Amino acid sequence: MKFSLEQSLHILERIPSILRTLLVNLDEEWIYNNEGPETWSPFDIVGHLIHGEKTDWLLRVKIILKGGPNPGFEPFDRFAQFDQSKGRSLEILLQEFDQLRSANLIELKRYNLGESDFVKIGIHPKFGQVTLKNLISSWVVHDLSHLAQISRVMAKQYRVEVGPWVEYLPILSS
Repeated sequence: MKFSLEQSLHILERIPSILRTLLVNLDEEWIYNNEGPETWSPFDIVGHLIHGEKTDWLLRVKIILKGGPNPGFEPFDRFAQFDQSKGRSLEILLQEFDQLRSANLIELKRYNLGESDFVKIGIHPKFGQVTLKNLISSWVVHDLSHLAQISRVMAKQYRVEVGPWVEYLPILSS
């Protein structure tokens, strides 16, 4: 599939409601359990998505669109959610994510981006030159990856309980 802003927005707009539908009013075991040491729970993942909405995606879009001699991105703290989410409920995190995402997508749409914008360059601290098209595509795939991660983490809570069906459930061995 070739990049399309419209197609990207279709995914980015849906992620908050998908997460809400999947996670609201579940027992804590579904929300706070993870896959083992140094892995993330669904709660942690939602916190990570919030941090990205605040400090990553749209800020980098702005840097690329502004241009100039040094369109460099600040490094992203992939673990900031552990401190930022402490003492907060999943419901509050989901509301915040929904509000941030909505505001960010409204702003993104206001830019009225065209084909000439999608080839504009920013400088990623690890990857070097990236285009706006790369950034927005990564935003979509990042969301989908974390949606898959949440599903995998939750599925693994029943790894033992599925008994012999584990053989037919590849999500449990990934």
